Amino acid sequence: MEKLTMTKEWDKTFAQSDKVEHSKVMFHNRYGITLAADMYVPKGAVGKLAAIAVSGPFGAVKEQCSGLYAQTLAERGFLTIAFDPSFTGESGGQPRYMASPDINTEDFQAAMDFLSVQENVDPEKIGILGICGWGGMALNAASLDTRIKATVTSTMYNMSRVNANGYFDAADNENTRFEMKQELNNIRTEEYRNGVYERAGGVVDPLPEDAPFFVADYHDYYKTDRGYHPRSLNSTDGWNRTGCMSFINQPICQYTNEIRSAVLMIHGEKAHSCYFSRDEYAKMTEGSAYAENKELMIIPGAVHTDLYDGGENKDLIPFDKIESFYREYLK
Repeated sequence: MEKLTMTKEWDKTFAQSDKVEHSKVMFHNRYGITLAADMYVPKGAVGKLAAIAVSGPFGAVKEQCSGLYAQTLAERGFLTIAFDPSFTGESGGQPRYMASPDINTEDFQAAMDFLSVQENVDPEKIGILGICGWGGMALNAASLDTRIKATVTSTMYNMSRVNANGYFDAADNENTRFEMKQELNNIRTEEYRNGVYERAGGVVDPLPEDAPFFVADYHDYYKTDRGYHPRSLNSTDGWNRTGCMSFINQPICQYTNEIRSAVLMIHGEKAHSCYFSRDEYAKMTEGSAYAENKELMIIPGAVHTDLYDGGENKDLIPFDKIESFYREYLK
């Protein structure tokens, strides 16, 4: 495995719990990339536990909301890991700040590899949880990896769909995609010539007065004390400018209607992104022989980032529901 440098201090955007044991772990995927993760184990736990691997949002790091989800679920009795995907955070992979529908799906499968061989994990009781763009990756992994017994997505994005079609599919036409690909390929040529990969910029700051609501929503999380983290791409300088290019013509979630294991999708009623979950749930269940263990839960009044950390009142993430779902299907 690659040699990673991982901070030893508690540098999360949430308080450390005294109910769990926290440690740093590493595992590798089948592309030879070493991934960094935080492991959370309930204090005093004995025997083999049900386990959950958590990642997301897209452009975030494990010190933000994926760690919050992981620690909270560990408080409720599960062994959990929150990991940084390939090319980001404390994980390995070069060049930096890239994303890939293939490699990032593999990251979840690599987490399954790792958890399946831990002495204190029951390999028949492992689930995954993906937030935002990693919700789509989680569904993609669940449709491929039969070891995944239960999947939760929170405020899910389909990154292939939004990259290829724009928001609400408003740019779903050949000419717009051609112009976008032409621009990205010109950038590739210049970056190769210069030997430098430029960053695309994270969430805009300062926030323009005429910014769309969803941009203001992201700013309120990533650019304030609420969720800022110096390793987070969305908090800092963003992805490699061509880092998400492969999503344009490499769709994910092609066979979600063939997922036989349980899936719970959670989304905020007022989230700009809610259509991703509504549409994917409909596709997943329509005409499927495996619709009975699928559920879409809409949180009244919640916006996209409310499900990152619970919003202003810190109670909008339905952890009771998530816990009961995993207890039902990881048994």
